[in-house]
Amino acid sequence: MAEEIKKEENAAEVVETEVAEVKEPVEEKGIIEANLKDGLPDIKPGDMVKVHQKVKDISAKDKKVKERIQIFEGQVLARKHGKGVSATITVRKVVDGIGVEKIFPIHSPSIEKIEIVRSGKTRRSKLYYLRTAKGRKAKLKTREGKEAAE
Repeated sequence: MAEEIKKEENAAEVVETEVAEVKEPVEEKGIIEANLKDGLPDIKPGDMVKVHQKVKDISAKDKKVKERIQIFEGQVLARKHGKGVSATITVRKVVDGIGVEKIFPIHSPSIEKIEIVRSGKTRRSKLYYLRTAKGRKAKLKTREGKEAAE
């Protein structure tokens, strides 16, 4: 009996020390700065972009995990959540007459790079009307001059 009580006391001490280690403060600013990507282009709604995303493939035979880069090219409908770690862009493309949209976290480690193919001239920050627009109304004019160079 005495041995069991000692074991329980020792177990309680171990649990208390583990909890004490976890309670140490974590520097949030350091984590956020470490995850921010440098050299991202200034992406605006209306831009045609190529998003290079890392994708993991598992082969059926070998059960090996291979990583490849998949490119998603489309038009940026919206940019949300500012320029911080949680910033996202909504990209839309049409495949065989069906619209496909993806929301990409800009600073995600799975995003290899983002290229701007061309810039579109817009007067709105969210271009959700392009989902239902057909023909000429679905096309944006290209941005020219100083704005396109930036």
